[in-house]
Amino acid sequence: MSSISLDKSNSHVVVIGAGIGGLTAGALLAHRGYSVLILDQALVPGGCASTFKRQGFTFDVGATQVAGLEPGGIHHRIFSELSIDLPQATPCDPACAVYLPGESTPINVWRDQEKWQEERQKQFPGSEPFWQLMATLFDASWEFQGRDPVLPPRNLWDLWQLTQAVRPSTLITVPFTLFTVGDALRLCGLGNDRRLRTFLDLQLKLYSQVDAENTALLYAATALSVSQLPQGLFHLQGSMQVLSDRLVQSLERDGGKLLMRHTVEQIKVENGKATAVVIRNQKTGEVWTEAADHIVSNVTVQNLVQLLGEQAPSGYKNRVEKLPQASGAFVVYLGVDASAIPPECSPHLQFLYDVNGPIGENNSLFVSVSHPGDGRAPEGKATIIASSFVDPAQWWQTEDYEGLKEKFTQEAIARLAQYFYLKPETIIHQEAATPRTFAHFTARDRGIVGGIGQRIPTFGPFGFANRTPIQNLWLVGDSTHPGEGTAGVSYSALTVVRQIEA
Repeated sequence: MSSISLDKSNSHVVVIGAGIGGLTAGALLAHRGYSVLILDQALVPGGCASTFKRQGFTFDVGATQVAGLEPGGIHHRIFSELSIDLPQATPCDPACAVYLPGESTPINVWRDQEKWQEERQKQFPGSEPFWQLMATLFDASWEFQGRDPVLPPRNLWDLWQLTQAVRPSTLITVPFTLFTVGDALRLCGLGNDRRLRTFLDLQLKLYSQVDAENTALLYAATALSVSQLPQGLFHLQGSMQVLSDRLVQSLERDGGKLLMRHTVEQIKVENGKATAVVIRNQKTGEVWTEAADHIVSNVTVQNLVQLLGEQAPSGYKNRVEKLPQASGAFVVYLGVDASAIPPECSPHLQFLYDVNGPIGENNSLFVSVSHPGDGRAPEGKATIIASSFVDPAQWWQTEDYEGLKEKFTQEAIARLAQYFYLKPETIIHQEAATPRTFAHFTARDRGIVGGIGQRIPTFGPFGFANRTPIQNLWLVGDSTHPGEGTAGVSYSALTVVRQIEA
């Protein structure tokens, strides 16, 4: 724990965005003695991990699972430093039940390593060399990541942190740095295993935004292994909002300030250094400039370039403009009678409907189902949240937005009805969110979710650094290492806090 010193309390940090990354950075900096102001244009904190309520149901907006709650996990570490209690949670076991087209028996991603090994050997005979390679790379990557490397490094201090994290046992990952999952499948003689490839495409799209052919192997090794013990995925008691609420309490206890319904319209730069932000109070329309010693942006890298405007360095701006189109999400939120849920239903399911169709666009759905007593539904009721990745472009270009939304909603419900008992009498509440909804409530550029995609040119050592080309301007969130998810963005926040301290 860092002691509070006078020079820190005179150091003013403005954080743009009260998603989990921004709240974590703000809470840690306030706890370490900095003067912190967090600004967000939304009604409630949490960003894509926030919550809304309807007719007694509580719906998680986007994220529904949490990693990093186990001892030594990133949330555990951060909550311990902040002296706040971890939220109550139940382990997801299986982490996901995956249904491939035309199959009625799921592939269960079990939490127990031996059970998961047994499952995958039964489901994908002959694939064990691939899984063993993944396990070896995961162990080395996890050991490396556990020493808090800074990726990608941008100065000598960053480079020193990176070299400190390297051990002979972690060097096994080096030859695989430029491999994709597709390369690894071919290396293991599994390049033509269509069923395994389909399963990996589905799972990786959730974590890396891209399919097996394009996902960086070292990223996938962690994404595909983190749901097993001693790590694991967790379902929070109450809702995902608990995470944000506790971080806000910590921030305010330590003298930090959070202003919701306040939009940052511009980042001011003088002589290559970020100096202030221009803020608009949405309720009163008042506009003012807030000077800052450091500005932490918990926004997409696309939004960051927009906030900089003419001040955006041309090379940085060009790189952002050349990024492949990130995904948006279409989400259906259903409040249902408990009779709509099949017995023994897994809390997290994934469906693919047509093996030749796209992963997304309602052809694949990731589904989260509440369970009795988890605080998301009244007694005898349940929530079903089904999301699909979509190309955001059509949602902005369409001339009949409401018609497109209705078409997607009915299509998703019809597909869900193949598994759940969904009839007018069992559906109590239904609504949907599109990329335009996400853009409205989270201000993320075009409503994109889940980061920029973990391809070789954008993951880890080749991705966007927390340290931007502008002095005292920092980037946290899913556009930076190690990527999406509450654990990923919290890790990026911790990195920025360490960099500011240094």
